[in-house]
Amino acid sequence: MTHPIIADLESRYTAKRYDASKRIPQADLDVIYQAMNLSASSINSQPWKFIVIESDEAKQRMHDTFANKFQFNQPHIKAASHIVLFAHNPKYTREDYAKVVDKGIEDKRSTADEREQAFGAFAFVDLNTDENGNNATWTKAQTYLALGNTLHVLARLGIDSTTMEGVDSELIGEIFKDELDGYECGVALAMGYHHSAEDYNAALPKSRLPIAQVLQVL
Repeated sequence: MTHPIIADLESRYTAKRYDASKRIPQADLDVIYQAMNLSASSINSQPWKFIVIESDEAKQRMHDTFANKFQFNQPHIKAASHIVLFAHNPKYTREDYAKVVDKGIEDKRSTADEREQAFGAFAFVDLNTDENGNNATWTKAQTYLALGNTLHVLARLGIDSTTMEGVDSELIGEIFKDELDGYECGVALAMGYHHSAEDYNAALPKSRLPIAQVLQVL
């Protein structure tokens, strides 16, 4: 099949080594950030924060979060152009959703008279909230929608990436406590350009199960 979307996904892979001399142009970063902000989420909840690690100081802080484990991902932190922390709100509340509802009114998706009615969708949050007010499993799932969207955008822009669940959420929570402000980070994304001589994964062929094994049309 020949189609731009398929070409994007055929070319996308997980970079294993980055060229530290290359940086993502600001014009591309602007597209990436806007695309992340436009990501889908259940009931348009947007229970996330995207914390971008760009400066040398921030990269050193992120580098330090690998002191105890997952050191195999540590080289990406200083070599990649940018790192994004995909953080989720572990206790998403009606007050959090009120910001979404009020922005919808501001954007004329609904009217002020319909405000209370709009909270009917919050039932989906209640279904995923325990007796302690924790709904982290549900909110973290929303961040993966944003992550998947970002991966395709990067592929379209010709930018390499590495998804990292191998991060120390506890240390990230300590070192980036002020930025997270109660949010939690369980996955991060390295973005940049692979090292042509050292990234062994770049030359390997794409490998997926046959579509007939994973897709059924009824």
